[in-house]
Amino acid sequence: MVMAKDPVWDGFPGTSFQNATERNMSIEEVFRKVGKFMSQKPQAEYRLIVGTDCQSYARATTFVTGIVIQRVGNGAWACYRKLSVPRTFRSVGQKLSFETLLSEQVAELVGQRYKSGLEDIVLPYVYQGASFQLYVDIDAGCDAEVNKTAPFVAEMVQRVEALGFTARVKPDAVIASGYANRYTKHTRRPKAAY
Repeated sequence: MVMAKDPVWDGFPGTSFQNATERNMSIEEVFRKVGKFMSQKPQAEYRLIVGTDCQSYARATTFVTGIVIQRVGNGAWACYRKLSVPRTFRSVGQKLSFETLLSEQVAELVGQRYKSGLEDIVLPYVYQGASFQLYVDIDAGCDAEVNKTAPFVAEMVQRVEALGFTARVKPDAVIASGYANRYTKHTRRPKAAY
């Protein structure tokens, strides 16, 4: 499952992941842990979900990308990375586009390096109900009365689907709107993991 280093990814700032119990995990470490989690019960249904949210401050915008491997009905393992961009994004469209780009970047890497290895874990058990699905959560909703992001939903979904991934939007996009969102607003680590 380990592949050659990707200079674009490896040189990108904010590539270190963390969660409530671990810090400074490389993308390789993250997917070793994802594989280990799946190997504990390979006959289960798994959803790997990537989502990004952001929070603009006076001089910077903090983007948090979450990666969650969910064993449907039986737990999850999660981590996130923070990226601080030294500018304030005032446009909803710009923020959403950059959030989607960061999620696409991780999903694309998963597709290139890790997806087939993760699918191999569940493959012997597909006739027992095992499955593996990859989703990209977009922190946008379709209801124009509630969500300022509504005008951009179709474009973001098309972008994600053009890469071959399944897009989810609010209220289903819980990794972007819930898990990642939590870490954009806290400077300290929370006491419990998602």
